[in-house]
Amino acid sequence: MAVIHHTTMQPTKLELLAAWLPTRAWYAGGAGEPRPAKAGGFRLDDPAGEVGIEFMAVTDGTGPDAVAHLVPMTYRGAPLEGAEHALIGTSEHGVLGTRWIYDGAHDPVLVAQLYALLAGRAEAQHQSLDDTTDPTVSASLAAAGTGAELVRVVEGPDHTDVEVRETGADAPLTLRLRRVLRPGADDAPARGRVTAGWRRPDGTTARGTFTVALAGQA
Repeated sequence: MAVIHHTTMQPTKLELLAAWLPTRAWYAGGAGEPRPAKAGGFRLDDPAGEVGIEFMAVTDGTGPDAVAHLVPMTYRGAPLEGAEHALIGTSEHGVLGTRWIYDGAHDPVLVAQLYALLAGRAEAQHQSLDDTTDPTVSASLAAAGTGAELVRVVEGPDHTDVEVRETGADAPLTLRLRRVLRPGADDAPARGRVTAGWRRPDGTTARGTFTVALAGQA
């Protein structure tokens, strides 16, 4: 399992997100300067032990109108070739040195592990504790294959669609990342979904769909 280093990052992830989030078509924050706050999420392990994988929920704003966004991120010790457009920024890690932080929707390592989570072959890990699974995260996928490869990414008004090619499957599958998180059940027809919780600015909790698996092309 990945080791979580409790150390400094300069700039911090939230500082990078404050600049990056307003550049996204799906960003739903209000007027004024973004003030993202960490509100929950979980991690996944890279089997090779090279890439950090985090699904972070962040809130922006205060009161009942605060918006929650899903930001999947990967942390790498070197640039990901061909992914310059997906770079959130770089940060100096107190232990690991320079880290390249990417929008994980464009990172094949995150996509493969998200599919493994849906298929029941990976476990969600606690966001800030070593060697600790997070049982509050639920995931399922009907007729799961043995793996999946990233094909393309399509941005939507409140989501990001990640089209994958499942091993041995003829038809494509789309993993839809719910960039704007909404509480409650998601009853849309789907082959599978990932559900998790987050905290509102007032301290109450919410739960909703992070990812839904849809048959067909993005």
